[in-house]
Amino acid sequence: MDEKERSMTEPLLDENIRQQVREVFEQFVSPVHVLFFQSKNNCEYCDETLKLIEEVASISDMIQLSAHDLDEESELASQYKIDKAPMLVIAAQDGDQIIDYGVRFAGIPAGHEFSSLVHVLVMVSKRDSDLDAATREVLSQLTEPVLLQVFVTPTCPYCPRAVVLAHQMALESPYVQAEMVEAMEFPDLANRYNVSGVPQTTINYGAGTVVGAVPEEDLLVEIQNALISQ
Repeated sequence: MDEKERSMTEPLLDENIRQQVREVFEQFVSPVHVLFFQSKNNCEYCDETLKLIEEVASISDMIQLSAHDLDEESELASQYKIDKAPMLVIAAQDGDQIIDYGVRFAGIPAGHEFSSLVHVLVMVSKRDSDLDAATREVLSQLTEPVLLQVFVTPTCPYCPRAVVLAHQMALESPYVQAEMVEAMEFPDLANRYNVSGVPQTTINYGAGTVVGAVPEEDLLVEIQNALISQ
């Protein structure tokens, strides 16, 4: 057994972390469905990401997990607008129906981003973005698609705020899709949008850019400016 195989047999989450997560998951209200998309082509962190989400899902009966192949299940991938792997879709489960709120993690949510994953799982379970009323009102008036790609690194302590805010907006509006993007796993994408520091939120493929973790009203302004400039 080589070093990688040996590491894959050892738990990623120790019992102390599992207990902390278990306590947070007591806030769950409704079931959550996590769709994991992997690829056999050039996906260094697919195995580790699947292992991580399997361990997280095992902590609560309210989390259902399904694993899919980006290439072999292209129709499903297209349905969820999946174009890279590993990718997590954090959706709601209502009976047999999966409700997609546009909440995504591209790359492994490790380091500080693990807290984003835990937070967003609870948020989707509650079906409540917890955004200010004024922000909700502006988002309710959207008529065009908005893609928020929040570039992060695992060691960035400010990145979770930007990731969670983007995911809050996705939960609030059917027009918004929000992805955490692990910059080191997707360097070509990071280079395309000139990511030199994190967090960086890229709006609609470069129509707008926000650097840093900003208040929700500031992100809203940049979204509106990006939509005008398109």
